Amino acid sequence: MEPTRPVTADLSHYVGVFRRHWWVVLAATGAGLGIGAAVTQALPRVYESSTSVLVQAVDQDTNASGGRTKGAINLDTEAQLVPSGAVAAKAAALLRSPVSPIELAHDVSVEVPANTTVLVISFEADNPRDAQAGSHAFAEAYLRNREEAARSVLDQKIKTLNLKVRQLTTNLTSINSRLAKAPSGSSDRSNLESLRSNSQNQLNNLTGKLNELTTATVDAGSIISDAREPEEPTSPNALLNIATGTMLGLLAGLALAFMRERFDRRLRTAADVRDRGRIPVLAALDERTTPRFDDVLQPYGPGGRVFNRLRNEILASLSPGDQIIVVTGASRGSSTTLVAANLAAALARTGSDVVLVGAHLPDSVVDAAPLARMLGVTAMPGLSELLAGRIGLERAMQRTPRIPSLRVITTGGAATAAGLMQSQRLRDTLQALRQQTGYVVIEAPSTSSSADAQSLASLADAAILAVELRRAKRPALLDAAEQLSRVGTPLLGAVVLPHLTGMARSTAADNLPAVALSAQKPDETAVLDDDRTQPMRIPTGPPARPPRQGDGSEEVTAVIDLTTGTRPAGGPKAASSPEKPAEK
Repeated sequence: MEPTRPVTADLSHYVGVFRRHWWVVLAATGAGLGIGAAVTQALPRVYESSTSVLVQAVDQDTNASGGRTKGAINLDTEAQLVPSGAVAAKAAALLRSPVSPIELAHDVSVEVPANTTVLVISFEADNPRDAQAGSHAFAEAYLRNREEAARSVLDQKIKTLNLKVRQLTTNLTSINSRLAKAPSGSSDRSNLESLRSNSQNQLNNLTGKLNELTTATVDAGSIISDAREPEEPTSPNALLNIATGTMLGLLAGLALAFMRERFDRRLRTAADVRDRGRIPVLAALDERTTPRFDDVLQPYGPGGRVFNRLRNEILASLSPGDQIIVVTGASRGSSTTLVAANLAAALARTGSDVVLVGAHLPDSVVDAAPLARMLGVTAMPGLSELLAGRIGLERAMQRTPRIPSLRVITTGGAATAAGLMQSQRLRDTLQALRQQTGYVVIEAPSTSSSADAQSLASLADAAILAVELRRAKRPALLDAAEQLSRVGTPLLGAVVLPHLTGMARSTAADNLPAVALSAQKPDETAVLDDDRTQPMRIPTGPPARPPRQGDGSEEVTAVIDLTTGTRPAGGPKAASSPEKPAEK
């Protein structure tokens, strides 16, 4: 089966990221909203009041090129004069404020409405009354400063005219005295009379101008709209701050969500397995299609139909002569057992002779879903005893009561850690199964917990990965695919299951398998794996059968406790018969 091409990121991908990490976005948005509200409360209140001043032209006004209006007044220059030091000093005197004029000038601002000769003088303060008083004071100070400047220019002109009038008067007196001494009819007398007439005319002109200046009034401008006491502060803007904080929080939340998605190693959806793991998804189950994980799913139920389709796809993908399918997992847990058992059952329902080999010792008793309980067979003897040479292949295979064409080789004892999965006897067993059966499904341990999965995959024709969402991680998934590719086993794809922890399971005490183990001295050369051995409890009652005579060992009955609860009164069930050593 060719792997599916990775789907490019689209809107559904981003929506999925938001759906998986919505709480991060919501928390960041709430934090931004709270910060905006806190900033609004922490910032000082600022009130602003404005005064409109109509500026009148005076004699000293000249409009530079590029001025705000076409009149005689350059309002750009006038706007710069309002916060000047001279005006600020007069405003401070009017306010009787201890604040320096320079600091007061920082709180004033001036605007010039378009196509007008009006200045709008605004003043900011921490209370409404000071804002109103400051705006009015600067408007008054500006008008007084402008009037004083105009009056100073007028006084200078009057002074200059007075000086010229005195000079002309002196000259005219001198001409009159010289004219009195000059003889009648002489040329000097004619010249002096002409000079007297010119000086008299100039004196008359200067006297007229001086009279105009001394009687002129200076009108620098007036207040057309006085400052009012503001009712609401202009700063801080609560709505703007909260909206800005919320927007920044939302953006930060989205960034955190995508960062969390980028660096999150857990697989949460089947799309993650396909897109991030680059492994085709053959089937995907959810909580509705997988209500239990300690029983084979019904063939006509939602979960059974999923495995029926999975069976059809696998059969279409296998080449002629391919018989052995290994099912391994990307993480510890019972997902491998669930997929292997249901796949074997789906294959057997077609009438094919199928053997399910349990080579996966459960990682813990709580997570265990042993094949013995799922398929209604006894837990012992199994694969461990077969590989150890204590029983033969025919005795190890047990026919399931509900699916006659399905035979099961259970895990057996806890000898899988002793290196038996790499033995020649396992190869011979699988070769014998190729000749005797139609299909062989191997329930292998996860690639992250043991090298047995890779060893078993090297003997199989195809492999399937069982991926348990929110438990399997992307590096483990990639490593599993890499391990299978290194031994040359074709990976057909992945079967995605929901998180199995906390899902319903059978609690009937009668379903607990009883295992009869020999109490002989263990082999000191065997390597024990504490992580893969199941806790056992030894019954206090008598053994199920008396020990054999002359075999040098006695048998005790141990019960694997597969539930977290207590067993009901009456004690566990014992094995019905002891094991017999395999015939050599």
